[in-house]
Amino acid sequence: MIVRNIEEARKTDRLVKSESGTWDSTRLVLANDGGGFSFHITRIYEGTETHIHYKHHYESVYCIEGEGEVETLADGKIWPIKPGDIYILDQHDEHLLRAHKTMHLACVFTPPITGKEVHREDGSYAPPDEA
Repeated sequence: MIVRNIEEARKTDRLVKSESGTWDSTRLVLANDGGGFSFHITRIYEGTETHIHYKHHYESVYCIEGEGEVETLADGKIWPIKPGDIYILDQHDEHLLRAHKTMHLACVFTPPITGKEVHREDGSYAPPDEA
């Protein structure tokens, strides 16, 4: 059994901060935990926009707190996001995530990430076999 506390995890390298300063993410479950998924609590900071395109991962995102919107770039569609909403990037959707109030999000990735990935210029992570 694995038991972790988010505040303790934030004091370790499991807390990853974006170079752009738009978000941070506490990686509570990673690939090396062996569960076949990764689980993170991510904060998207108020007034920011983040370009994301997970070409090699599926992601589900549940909003715990805050308000914002997600825009899919293929069609320009915008969905408001508030507590209780989930969005699922089941088509590897390239998107923009905007926070009107700092958003606290629970995120699940499959395949799991290692925790050492860096967003590339196009908003994606490298494929798992390159990570």
